[in-house]
Amino acid sequence: MLHEGKEIAVKRLSSNSGQGIEEFKNEMLLISNLQHKNLVRIMGCCIKEEEKLLIYEFMPNKSLDTFLAICSLYESRRAVLDWARRFNIIQGVARGLLYLHHDSYLKVIHRDLKVSNILLDEKMNPKISDFGLARMVQGTQNLEGNTV
Repeated sequence: MLHEGKEIAVKRLSSNSGQGIEEFKNEMLLISNLQHKNLVRIMGCCIKEEEKLLIYEFMPNKSLDTFLAICSLYESRRAVLDWARRFNIIQGVARGLLYLHHDSYLKVIHRDLKVSNILLDEKMNPKISDFGLARMVQGTQNLEGNTV
C-alpha cells in the first residue's frame, strides 16, 4: 500500500532465482515501453545491492491459474467464471498478443505465456505479465531469425 492509499504489487527477485539481472532489466525496459489495456503496467523498480524489485499495478483477482483453482474448489465461485467472462478473458489475451506481435512499435514475443502469467483486474479483465523471457523481434524478421 502506498502512502496515498493506492494498492500495488511488488515482484521481488531473490538472488537464487533463475531470473538474473539481464532478465530483470529486460522485463523492466520492455514493460515500461509497452502500453495496452491487456498488459500489466509497471509503476517503478528498485535495484539495491542484491535486492531487485518491480512495482506493478495491483490485480485483486490474482492470476488466472489461482482463480481457476479457487473455482474448482468452491462450487459457489464457479458461477463467477461463466462462459461470457471466459470469452472476455480469451479475447483480452488475444488483444494483448496482437498488440505485442503487430500493433506495438516494439515487436515482442512473450515466450512464457501461461495461466499464471495472466493477471485479472477487479473487473476480471486479463493482463499479460512477466516479460522476463520476452524478446524483441526486429522489423520484418520472422521467428527463426530470417528476414522476409
